[in-house]
Amino acid sequence: MDQYLSTLGTEKQNDATKEIDLCSTLEMVTLMNGQDMEVPKAVESQLLQIAQAVDLLYHALKKGGRMIYVGAGTSGRLGVLDASECPPTFSTPPEMVQGYIAGGDRALRNAVEGCEDSREEGEQVIRQAGVSSRDVVIGITASGSAAYVLAAVEEARRRNAKTIGVVTNTGTPLAALCDVCIAPDVGPEVIAGSTRLKSGTAQKLVLNMLTTCTMIKLGKVYGNLMVDLNPGNQKLQDRARRMICKVTGVDEGQAAEALQQAGNSTKLAIMMLKSGLSRSQAEQTLANADGVLRQALSVLGKDAADDCVMNSRKAENKILQED
Repeated sequence: MDQYLSTLGTEKQNDATKEIDLCSTLEMVTLMNGQDMEVPKAVESQLLQIAQAVDLLYHALKKGGRMIYVGAGTSGRLGVLDASECPPTFSTPPEMVQGYIAGGDRALRNAVEGCEDSREEGEQVIRQAGVSSRDVVIGITASGSAAYVLAAVEEARRRNAKTIGVVTNTGTPLAALCDVCIAPDVGPEVIAGSTRLKSGTAQKLVLNMLTTCTMIKLGKVYGNLMVDLNPGNQKLQDRARRMICKVTGVDEGQAAEALQQAGNSTKLAIMMLKSGLSRSQAEQTLANADGVLRQALSVLGKDAADDCVMNSRKAENKILQED
């Protein structure tokens, strides 16, 4: 294994930063910024694979399957983070997108490094999650060789689940186990051996695309507005009202009232205002359209896409006049 790790780009010494310990503070952050700018290019090289993964996830989730991240260390924390943000962002049920890290929840705050070498724990987490052929398991590991992740993906395959790999090196053991492997080659880290840096940044960018694009395809977004957000705090309540105003052209008071009538569902409030339907009728229309707002409005001939900008300008002009 040591020989394998020594061949990885992420384990090599970075020629550009060999004397970073002699740099001024400004020189240090400049070097890091320059290296970070290489990450989006590496991710760009994997757009085809990312798109394939999104389509795989979309079809699975649309049929009631789940999206399950497994990782260790930084990779595991990023998976748990991405999963935990889906319910408030897209109003998904907690079980739809799940994240597991080697060492369990304790490893989110404290390094439990030895756990990534446990194949038994990797297999167990898949068994306990009840993974089936309906699900997609996403293994995240910079080296593509963490035993916990490999064992989890292997167990998922035995259960006929689809599998996706997210690594930051090429030709990894994980790639051979996955239906789709996303492998942005980020090269040597700023500090040799610290894959929480460029590797972590690349993984975060990839995970952002996997969940966001999948949720867009599932109808959780209208235009580029997060209409399925869960307005569970004051900031999100304000955000929901502003979205309703932007799409429908009503004022903030009307938006607040519609949001309340819709049981705090931004999407449903927009549907009710644009269609003139009652809550139950709007809910049924959305259900018939698989929850896709654009499709539901189109059926009624009331798609708000064309006049969204116009409504936004009306709202802005009204505020200016009031000022």
